Amino acid sequence: MAGSGIQQPNRPKKPIRQSNESSRKPLQVLHISRKDQQKNLDRSQQADQLASSQVDSNESQGNLLKEPKVNKPSKEDPFDKKTNVRDLDIDNLEGLSMADLLGPPDQSNNPTQNFQTKSPEFPNTNLGSRSVDDFDFDEDAFLAALDENQPIGNTGEIAKGAVIGIDSDGVYVDIGGKAPGFMPKNECGLGVITNLKERFPKGLEVEVLVTREQNADGMVTISCRALALRESWETVRKLESKGSAVQVVISGFNRGGVTCDLEGLRGFIPRSQLENGDKHESLVGKKISAAFLEVNPDTRKLVLSEKKAAIVAHFSELEIGQLVEGKVVAIKQYGYFVDLGGISGLLHHSVVTNGSFRSLREVFNQGDLVKAIITELDPAKGRISLNTALLEGPPGEMISDKEKVMEEATERAQKVRKMAEEQSRNAEETNEKEKEKIN
Repeated sequence: MAGSGIQQPNRPKKPIRQSNESSRKPLQVLHISRKDQQKNLDRSQQADQLASSQVDSNESQGNLLKEPKVNKPSKEDPFDKKTNVRDLDIDNLEGLSMADLLGPPDQSNNPTQNFQTKSPEFPNTNLGSRSVDDFDFDEDAFLAALDENQPIGNTGEIAKGAVIGIDSDGVYVDIGGKAPGFMPKNECGLGVITNLKERFPKGLEVEVLVTREQNADGMVTISCRALALRESWETVRKLESKGSAVQVVISGFNRGGVTCDLEGLRGFIPRSQLENGDKHESLVGKKISAAFLEVNPDTRKLVLSEKKAAIVAHFSELEIGQLVEGKVVAIKQYGYFVDLGGISGLLHHSVVTNGSFRSLREVFNQGDLVKAIITELDPAKGRISLNTALLEGPPGEMISDKEKVMEEATERAQKVRKMAEEQSRNAEETNEKEKEKIN
């Protein structure tokens, strides 16, 4: 009240903000006084004096203790780790960036900067300051180390070694690995082996096939039987490619045919491929001649034929350039099939004559005797190619005077062979001259 005479308390007046600081707040987080900073510096100086006094006392007593390292804060460095950023004077912030405020990065967890190992060969050299390219690298030594640690015995690999032990389950062979290779009893060879000690005495050098790679103990599984089977299949395939006939022993029979043994492999001969298929059971234990119909190592399929063996035997009596005689047994659109005594040859229509004709029956009919020259032999496929045009004098003589050509076939065939031999010699000489020029 105005008239009561009671004096009102003095209320603090609101501070008048200047216009230029209306949108700016003071950095209270960075405010400190110079008095606090001076206190921190005094404390660090006292710590230095105390440490130096302790060192002096230790030296006087004869203790060879190293002086403890004390990080002395710089009076000029406002960013010392002991000084909190909050304690900085706001007056010193002019011209400082955010990177300056944060200070140097902490490198305590950087393995590259902390790697200060000394080299044993060069003690004065700091390895932490060297790059990877500065270190010596011997590629040959590195590859040699890899070869030493490379596991021996990959699946399908052939290895050689000596027998070092035998037990009831199999044989142990030293093949140069961390541990010896183990060969189970049923993998020791083809057929049944009754006495392993006689078959595999200690020190015997054997060649085996790795069938299973190293286990946890470094041991591999090996086999003599698998290697023998692989070699047998390779032998059989070579025989097939040559079109050869082989001798086999009949070991058993079933309703479809008979089984036989060849190079340790089990083969099969169908009844239709036997000369006496009606009584095939009587062939058990006998040896017969057979030729190959199918050889497939992947499916382990080996099929042979006794009838084809007779054809192969005939092929062994024939050669290219030979004059043969046979009977026309069939006439097809592409030529004549001529029976040469158990095997058939093909006289293609393009090599019957050098002249022109409208029908094959104008030259030969079924049942006619034909003399022709062999120009191709393929025992594996059972193919024989014949040619009568080579026996002609003038083109078309086979049509106009076939009887004369057949009568003089022997003399004309000899001339053809001589001409072929001369051409072969000339070709060889030409090849040799070309090789000399190249050399």
